[in-house]
Amino acid sequence: MLKTRVLTALILLAIVLPALFLGTPGQFGLVVALAVILGAWEWARLLGLPLAGSVPYALVALAGVAASYAGVIPSSAWLSPAVLFWLLIGPYTLWRKPQTSGAWRVFLLLAGWVVLVAAWQAIWLARQHGVIFLLSVLVVVWLADSGAYFAGKAFGRRKLAPGISPGKTWEGAAGGWLLVLLAAAVVMLIGRHGEPTLVSVLVDRFGVATGAVCLTILVIYSIVGDLFESQLKRQAGRKDSSGLLPGHGGILDRIDALLPVLPLVMLFV
Repeated sequence: MLKTRVLTALILLAIVLPALFLGTPGQFGLVVALAVILGAWEWARLLGLPLAGSVPYALVALAGVAASYAGVIPSSAWLSPAVLFWLLIGPYTLWRKPQTSGAWRVFLLLAGWVVLVAAWQAIWLARQHGVIFLLSVLVVVWLADSGAYFAGKAFGRRKLAPGISPGKTWEGAAGGWLLVLLAAAVVMLIGRHGEPTLVSVLVDRFGVATGAVCLTILVIYSIVGDLFESQLKRQAGRKDSSGLLPGHGGILDRIDALLPVLPLVMLFV
C-alpha cells in the first residue's frame, strides 16, 4: 500500500509541478480542469448516477470550465454562488444529514456543477496572483489537515462528527487552527520577499486581527468541505470517492477541503 501511495504521489507531482512552475497560467488551468472533470464524475457517482449519467454530468462541468477559460463566462461568476453553498448548505448538510434522494439529490447534482467550476475559477484566479500566492493557499489547507491529524492523535478526546467521520476530534481541529495561525505569524515575522502570499494579502487588506479571522474561517470551512464529502461517501456506502488515485482514493478525497476554501479566498482578496 505504501509503495502504491508513493508511486501515485510521484506521478501526480510529475504532472502538477511542471505545469505550476514551468507552464503558463493557461497550461496550469488545463491540468486543473482535468482534475475538476474527474471530480465531477466522482460527485455524480456518489449521488447515484450510473456511468451513462455520470459521464455526461462530467462533460457539462467541462463545458462550464471551457466557457470560463474562453471568457464566455466571467472568471469569477460562480464564486459567490459557491460560497453561499458552502456557508449555508455545507453546515446544514452536516447538521441535518438529509438523505441524498429525491429533490435534495437533484439539488446536490445541480450544486456540484457550481461548486466544481467555481473551484476551477478560484484556482485559476489564484494562479494569476502568482505561484507563491497559490501555494500559500494550499499550504493553509495542508497545515490545517496535518495539524488536526497530529493534535487529534496526541490530544483527541471529544468527537467532532462521530456520525460522519469518527476519527476527527475538536482537539484535532483546534490543533490544525493553531498551526495555521502559528505559520501565519512566522510569515509575518519573516516579512515579505518577492511575490505576495495569502497572509500578506489578508494583512495588507484587512489588518492583522481581521486577517486572523479570515484564516480561522478558512480553517473551519476546510473541515466543512472534508466532512461534507465524507457524508456523501457514507450515504453512498463508499470508502473512497473512486479508485482513480491508487493508494489515495479519488480526486474528491484529495480536494474536498479545498472546494470551500478556494472560492472563499478569492472573495476575501
